[in-house]
Amino acid sequence: MTHLSTREIDNMSLEARKKRMNELQEEMLLLRAEQALGGSASNPGSYKQVKRSIARLKTKMQEARQE
Repeated sequence: MTHLSTREIDNMSLEARKKRMNELQEEMLLLRAEQALGGSASNPGSYKQVKRSIARLKTKMQEARQE
């Protein structure tokens, strides 16, 4: 599952957020490679979902650092 809601992120610990961030970045790398090789993505919207989930995680992690 690539989509992460803000509610799910709020309930995660810092370690879980870091782990999920790494998983999403790896998934993004695979999607980019698939796209670069000219293959059609299995789910065309997955690239956008992963990108937004990474942004949500980064935002929440930054907010936690400032508190």
